[in-house]
Amino acid sequence: MSTTTTTASTSTTYTPQEQVVTSPAARLTLAILRLVVGFIFLWAFIDKVFGLGFTTKPERAWINGGTPAQGFMKNAEGPFAALFQGMAGPWADWLFMIGLLAIGVAVMLGAGLKIAAITGALLMFLMYLAEFPIGRPGAGFTNPIVDSHWIEGLSLVVFALTRAGDTLGVGKIWGRMVGDGWLR
Repeated sequence: MSTTTTTASTSTTYTPQEQVVTSPAARLTLAILRLVVGFIFLWAFIDKVFGLGFTTKPERAWINGGTPAQGFMKNAEGPFAALFQGMAGPWADWLFMIGLLAIGVAVMLGAGLKIAAITGALLMFLMYLAEFPIGRPGAGFTNPIVDSHWIEGLSLVVFALTRAGDTLGVGKIWGRMVGDGWLR
C-alpha cells in the first residue's frame, strides 16, 4: 500500500521499501550492496581526480592535466573503436567525471536512484562497448561475454526498483519529498 504525503501545495505518492522487499535481511543486504557499488563509482572519481596510484597514476591525475575519459576512449579497440575515438574530447572528461561523482553520491546516499540507475547503466554499457569484444586473449578478462560492467549496471537498476536507498540511506526522506517519480 502506497503512502500519500500531502503538503499545502502538492500531493505525492510514496511507496516505502518495506512494501517492495518484505524481508528485513534482504533489505539490509541490498543496502550494503548499494553502498559497495556506490563506493566503486565514488572511488573511481577520487582516484581519477587525484591519481592515487590504484588505476590512475599521479602524473595522469585530472588535477595534473590528465584526461580520464579521453585516454580510455582513444584506446578503444574492436568494432566500436571509431565511434569512441571520434567522441573523445575535453567535454567527455567533464561529463564522465561529473557522472562518476553524481552516480556515486546518489547511490551512497540512496536518493535519486532512478536517475543514477539510468545514467549509471548507460555509462556501464558504453564502457562495455568501448572494450568489446572483452574476450580478447591477454586483455585480463576471464569471461568472453560478461564482465563487471554488467554487474554494476544491473545492480543500479535493482537498487532503483527495490528502493534500496530506504535502508541505511536517505531514501525514505527523499521519497516523501519527491514521491515515486523519476527523481526517486
